[in-house]
Amino acid sequence: MKIDEGLSAWLRLTLIPGIGGETQRKLLAAFGLPEAIFAAGRLATRAVVGDRADLLFDADPTASIEQALAWADTPGHHILALDDNAYPPALLEIPDPPNILYVRGNPDLLKARGLAMVGSRNATPQGIQTAESFAKTLAAHGLCIVSGLALGIDAAAHRGALASEGKTVAVIGTGADRLYPARNKELALRIAEHGAIVSEFPLGTPAIAANFPRRNRIISGLSRGVLVVEAAPESGSLITARLAAEQGREVFAIPGSIHSPVARGCHQLIKQGAKLVETARDVLEELGSSEEVPAVETPSPNGEQTALITALGHDPCSLDELVERTGQSTEQLLGELLTLELSGQLASLPGNRYQRLA
Repeated sequence: MKIDEGLSAWLRLTLIPGIGGETQRKLLAAFGLPEAIFAAGRLATRAVVGDRADLLFDADPTASIEQALAWADTPGHHILALDDNAYPPALLEIPDPPNILYVRGNPDLLKARGLAMVGSRNATPQGIQTAESFAKTLAAHGLCIVSGLALGIDAAAHRGALASEGKTVAVIGTGADRLYPARNKELALRIAEHGAIVSEFPLGTPAIAANFPRRNRIISGLSRGVLVVEAAPESGSLITARLAAEQGREVFAIPGSIHSPVARGCHQLIKQGAKLVETARDVLEELGSSEEVPAVETPSPNGEQTALITALGHDPCSLDELVERTGQSTEQLLGELLTLELSGQLASLPGNRYQRLA
């Protein structure tokens, strides 16, 4: 393994416990590259960051540096420092760019024209379908779909992009050698193969709640805009949207039912000035695409099915409510509901409830 002294110095700076991003930025502003920081010595660095400077010279992160360099020596693994030509220019525009990025997959995708898609981990079936459909169309039109690999909307956005053989980047809140959550392991491996997984956290970093809001600034920073599909009023998705606005990115939101808890965050964003989105074309037109966006084709229901879909409405509905609304028997409805579910026009929910998709 060939040792890159410059990268080793960046790793030394970022792998010392107690030297966080703010301290690192102060030192870099004062001395330039990490090699110059360590060459400056204890007294000079103390003048900039106080007693914290002692950690720079007393700590020994050699084992962690060697681990990182060995990881980067594996095909498909990359470590990008702030001064690397491969470092994404979009992140240089934000106030607190990560000094180190660990990348699994294609690092060139970090320079692609990105759109972040985020939303609830407890998404509705309709939200999942919406996220997949939008991501598939937007990726097919050249946007790189950036998200956080979480359950729910994030995972749906990644799947949609992969389905169109488009580009997708997952920004994670753990070390790049860890795949979290475990339920998305297969999806993460597909992203690493066909897209990119990126993290600013050292290898081996477990899932720590405080790290996920930090990774959100990278999700928005890599993107030209953020599209929120479903979100509760107090959620990480709204943090990402706020960061996007602060970074000068566009904020888009898809409205939902006034009765849905996961639509309220989107409605809140729209009240605050986010652009209301009904179709993928709305996003593409705002970001400057001139390509025609085809309409999504769905199976055509027959007359009875059309009446049932109308009775179902756009909110989750119980079987008992449908009996009352349609006047049909439970047995009749169950057969029609199954047909509509198999054709992808509705989803069954716990508690004998159903939700329209098409």
